[in-house]
Amino acid sequence: MPLDQNCLDSGSALVAASVRERPQRHAVFPRVPGQESSGYGERFGEAWRSDATAFVSRRLNTAKVAVTKLSSDDPRPGVSAPLGCEDAFLVGYHLVDYPVHEVFEEGRAAPVTALRTGQTTLYDLRREPQVRINQAIHGVYFYFPRAALNALAEQSQATRIEELHYQPGAGVDDVLMQALVGSLLPAFEKPEQANRFFVEHIMMAVAVHVAKTYGGMKPLVGPVRGGLAPWQIKRVEDTFADNVAGNPSVVDLADACGLSVSHFCRAFRRSQGLPPHRWLLKRRVDQAKSILGDPARRLSEVALSCGFSDQSHFTRVFTDLVGISPGAWRRNQYPVAA
Repeated sequence: MPLDQNCLDSGSALVAASVRERPQRHAVFPRVPGQESSGYGERFGEAWRSDATAFVSRRLNTAKVAVTKLSSDDPRPGVSAPLGCEDAFLVGYHLVDYPVHEVFEEGRAAPVTALRTGQTTLYDLRREPQVRINQAIHGVYFYFPRAALNALAEQSQATRIEELHYQPGAGVDDVLMQALVGSLLPAFEKPEQANRFFVEHIMMAVAVHVAKTYGGMKPLVGPVRGGLAPWQIKRVEDTFADNVAGNPSVVDLADACGLSVSHFCRAFRRSQGLPPHRWLLKRRVDQAKSILGDPARRLSEVALSCGFSDQSHFTRVFTDLVGISPGAWRRNQYPVAA
């Protein structure tokens, strides 16, 4: 069967044609507003003629990452529609056997393989992958733009990702993927009840695993033994910065890292040299110092904007950590402002 080798525009046209030809019962997942990629969600399901349920994360500011569960007991046979040419990867985990797995990249057929339940496959969207659909489809597919993987590499102080190394169409017995996907499957049963922090944590864990195992990502500096990973430290920083006045708790920080509170507190102290509660107070005081130079801001306003309950609480904590009151510190640092 001839395949279209053009990039995004012709691919989009083929997707639309596929939707018209197949029953509309497959289009069950709401389209993500502003979605441009066909690598996840409804558009991915349309291309592969399956029902699609997806979670999308914007945790990495550089790019969205997503995970989609495809399900179809009796899809229309034929070659899937092109997904569009983009700098991103799909990592698939197969929930059923696929005895005749035929993949095309840039219109050229890869060697036919037989996939077993629990195997992992990789697809490079720059190579416009398509598959021949010849039986039921049930699988979980992670969508990772290369920009997202490199953002994780930067957070982890590790080497950047240029390629993911794989054999087109070949399945890999990846034990860690089995465990991670297995923990995520219940979320697809009742997506409206899924814990957002947990789902994002699994998605980030898969991204890091893929970057290391298939992309060759290696740390430029070694993490503290028993401490937080660099990406978790960055997550803590971002959670605090996004909600200074909202007073994020230790529970919030632990959830952001995907850890229990007790595990998080131990790992945090080992990495940062002080308990998380003390770190939060120190960061609030540092934030307050940056505001105290503004003579128009009263101490009560500074206290509330930095997450302290009131001026008295602010003064006690500031004096404890700095050695003098915030008013005295302001007069010493900014004589004119005082």
